Amino acid sequence: MLSIVIVKALANERRLQILTWLKQPRGHFPPQVDGDLVRDGVCGVFIAEKLGVSPPTASEHLRILTQAGLVRAKRIKQWTFYKRDEKRIAEVKRAFRSAW
Repeated sequence: MLSIVIVKALANERRLQILTWLKQPRGHFPPQVDGDLVRDGVCGVFIAEKLGVSPPTASEHLRILTQAGLVRAKRIKQWTFYKRDEKRIAEVKRAFRSAW
């Protein structure tokens, strides 16, 4: 089912860019001291730097993506790591295909 939360999350170029980067995190982000890029996700600080925005701005984009269920957040020490929820993304793709 498509909700306004999902449509809002996907209606922003920066959020779409984040989803693209997170699809292949090793190709887009440097190695991390804490957390594996694939298993744990990418640190929000790295995402902010790559977007060229402040950490609070990146956090808002990531909050919207998390609220839509497109990414999952994981805390390790004082950092939050983000990775795609591939199952949920597949459900959203199917919902878009069947909506038309």
